[in-house]
Amino acid sequence: AAALSGAMAEGPRSLFALSAAAVSRSMGALERDVWALPGHLLRGLLPLLTVFRLERAEGAARRAGLSTQPIWRKLWDDVMKTRPPNSENITCWRKKFLETFFSNVLHGVLDVSSDWRLNDHHFSPLLHSSPHVSQLTLCNMLQGAVELTAEHNQKVLENLAGSLQILKFQHLLSSDLSIRRSLVLLLHRLIHHGSVSQVSMYSCPVPDTVLLVLILSMSAGFWRSGNALAYHSSPCGLCREDKAQSQDLAQEQAERGRSDEREWSDGENPKRSPSAPEEANAAVNGCGADDHLNSVLSGLRSPPLQNQACSEASSKVPCDHTGVQGGSSPHCISDQLSCHPVLRKTRRRLKSAVGKKRRCLRRSRGPCADPEDLYDFVFTVAREDNSGLLDKNSATEVENAENWTSSSPGSLCTGHAGCKKRGGSAGVFPLKAAHRFRSVSTLELFSIPLTGETCRTLSNLLSSWVSLENLVLSYNGLGANIFCILSGLRALSRHSDCHLRVVRVSDVFSHMPCMELVCCILSAFPQLHTLSVSFDLKNQLEGNRPEGNPSCSEAEIPESCLEQLEIRFPREPLHTAFLLPVLKASKSLQQLSLDSATLPCSQELGLLLEVLRECNPNLRKLSFHDVNLAEHQKEVLLLLQDPVLQEITFSFCRLFESSTTEFLSEIINTVKRNSSLKSLKLPGNRLGNHRLVALADIFSEDSSSSLCQLDVSSNCIKPDGLLEFTKKLEGHIQQRGGQIQFTHLRLFQNWLDQDAETAKEALRRLKAVCSVVNDSWDSSQAFADYISVM
Repeated sequence: AAALSGAMAEGPRSLFALSAAAVSRSMGALERDVWALPGHLLRGLLPLLTVFRLERAEGAARRAGLSTQPIWRKLWDDVMKTRPPNSENITCWRKKFLETFFSNVLHGVLDVSSDWRLNDHHFSPLLHSSPHVSQLTLCNMLQGAVELTAEHNQKVLENLAGSLQILKFQHLLSSDLSIRRSLVLLLHRLIHHGSVSQVSMYSCPVPDTVLLVLILSMSAGFWRSGNALAYHSSPCGLCREDKAQSQDLAQEQAERGRSDEREWSDGENPKRSPSAPEEANAAVNGCGADDHLNSVLSGLRSPPLQNQACSEASSKVPCDHTGVQGGSSPHCISDQLSCHPVLRKTRRRLKSAVGKKRRCLRRSRGPCADPEDLYDFVFTVAREDNSGLLDKNSATEVENAENWTSSSPGSLCTGHAGCKKRGGSAGVFPLKAAHRFRSVSTLELFSIPLTGETCRTLSNLLSSWVSLENLVLSYNGLGANIFCILSGLRALSRHSDCHLRVVRVSDVFSHMPCMELVCCILSAFPQLHTLSVSFDLKNQLEGNRPEGNPSCSEAEIPESCLEQLEIRFPREPLHTAFLLPVLKASKSLQQLSLDSATLPCSQELGLLLEVLRECNPNLRKLSFHDVNLAEHQKEVLLLLQDPVLQEITFSFCRLFESSTTEFLSEIINTVKRNSSLKSLKLPGNRLGNHRLVALADIFSEDSSSSLCQLDVSSNCIKPDGLLEFTKKLEGHIQQRGGQIQFTHLRLFQNWLDQDAETAKEALRRLKAVCSVVNDSWDSSQAFADYISVM
C-alpha cells in the first residue's frame, strides 16, 4: 500500500502501473491489504486483476464506492469478441460475462489460456462461475450434461441447483444409454431438487422420442427413485433422506394396520379368506401384485417405447395418490394412482384384506426391479386391444371415480382420431409407479415435432401438472393431435390448485378454426391472463372433426381474467359472432391483437369497436396486422380518437391504398386532439416521403398530443423525405420552446441506403431530438414490393 501511494505521489503514472502490476501478481499474499486500499488506488488496480480476484473484489469495490461494471464490459469485449443481443438492457455485466463464460467453457468453445485474466491457478472456470448461471443451454449430444454430472463437478452441480432458473435444450441428437443416465441425474438434481422453473426445447426436426419423453416427464415432476438415480453408485442423498422419513412413517402405519386387522378379524368378518393377508403383504412389498395382474396386462399391447421393466411398473398396484406439484419441498412424495378399472378393482380387493382404515404404504421395487433399467419413465401410453378389455361399465366406473379417462370434455385423451396410430385405436394409462417431485412452472416447445405418441404422453402429463403456469407450443406439427392436448388441458382445469395463466399455441396448419380453439381454451381456463393462438395456413381437412369433440365455439364462455389476447388467423374471416362473446367475457382485457384476418363486411369491424368500448374499459393496446382496412376509414378514425387506448398499431393494413389527402389530414388532426395516445405504429402502410413529412404536424404548436413513440418502418421513406421531416419537426419543437414528449422513432426497412450522406445528416439531427432505431437495410431487395409508390 505504501509503495502504491508513493508511486502515485512521487513518480509518473507509468510507475504506478508497474507497481499495480507487481501487486496484482502477488494478490495471494496481499489480498486482504489490497481490499483496504483507498478508492483512488483500488480504481487503478482493479483492471489488472484476474477474473478470480476481480470477482472477489466486488465487496471491497462497493465499499469504496467503485463500480466494476466497466471492467466486466471490457472483459466481455476482449474475451467474447461479440456484441450480445439486447446489450442496452444488460444491467449486470459481471453476471452476463460469467454466465456466458460458464457455457462457453462447458461446451469447449473457449480456451481459458487465451487470456491472462482467465489463467489463474486459483480459478476453477466451472466452479467459480456456476453461482452466476441462471440459464443454461444444452445441445447436440448432451456432452455438457455428461461433464456436469462427472464426479469432479459435484460442487458445480450443487451450485447450479441453487442458481439455475432456465434450462434449454437445442438441436438434440440421439444419444446412448450412458448419456441418458447423465441427463436423468442432471434433471433430477436441477429440477426435482433444484430451482429450475423453466424448461425450453428448440429446433429438433427429428427428435429422439426417448429423450423427449424423458425431459417432459421429469419436467412435470415424475420419476421413480432407484438405481437410475444413483450418483456414482450411491443413491441420491436428498431422496435417501426422504426415504428414511417415509420408512418411519410406513412402519407406523403398518403397525396401525396390523392393529386394525386384528380388531376386524375378531369382530367384523371372521370368515375372511385366509389368503387375504398374503395378498396384502404382496401389495405392500410391491412384487406379488405383478403376478396377480399379469393376465390383465397381457391383453394390452405395449407402445414402441415401453419395455419389459415399464410393463412391470405398470402392473404394480399404485399407492396413495396425494401429491404436491411445484411446491417448495424438493422431496419425493407418493405414487400416482392408476385409473385402469381392473387395476382399481384389484387395489380395492387388496385394500379390503387389511381393513378399511389401512393406508397403502410407499414402497420400493425391491428385488422386482431391473437394476439396469432406464426406461421406466415411459409410463404413459398403452394401446387397447380390439377385444374390448375395457368394457362400457368399467369405463363408466372410472369416469365417475377419478374422471381420468373419458371422451367427454375435461378428460384425458383416450384415443381421439387425432391421437390414433396406424393399426388400431389408442388408449392411455395414467402415470404409474412414479414418485412426484418438484416440477417446473414453464414449458416451451419450439419447432419440436410431436407425434401422436408424444402428444398422448404430453396430454397425460398436462392433466395433473398443477404447478404449470406458462405453456408454449410453437410449430410442433400437431394437426389433429391438438384435440389430444386439449383433452389433457381440460383435465388439468378441473384441479382447484391449477396455476396455468399463459397459453401460447402456434403452428403452420390449423386443424380447427382459430376462434373455436380460443373459445375451447377459455371455457376451460377462465383464469388465464394471456392467450395467444397463431396459425399460418388453414388445413383443408379442418372440417373432419374427431368423434367426441363437439364444437367448442358453442360452449358458453364464463367471465374470464384474460388480460392479453392474440389471434393470428390463417386468412380466416373475422366472424364477430365468435369473437364478441370472448370480448364480453373478458372485462379485464388490456391488450388485443388481431393478425391476418379478413373482414367479410364493413359492419363486422363496427360491431367489434362497439363491444370494445362497452365491455373492455381497461383496453390499453390494440393491434391490427395484415388486416385490410382500406375501406374502413371511419372505424380507423374512431379508434384514433378513443380516450382510453394508449397504443394503436396498424401494421401492413393498407391504410392509404384507396384514400384521399383528406384522410391523412383527418388522422393527423385526430391524433393532435387525443391526449391519451402514447404510441402510434404504422409500419408497412406505404406512407412515402410526403405522408411522413405531413405526420410531423402531429407535434405542432397547437397540438395537445402526448405521443411518445412513432413507428414508420417499411414505409418507402427515402433520405430526402426523412431530412425534410426532421427539419419540420425541429421547427415545431422550437415553436413549443423545446417542450415535446416525443422520445422514440422507429425506421426499420426504409430506403435510407439510396443517399447515405443525406440519411446520415437526417439521422444525426433526429438523434438530437429523440431516440432513433433503424437498421442497415438493402432496399434493392424489396424493389418489387414497393414498385407502386415509386
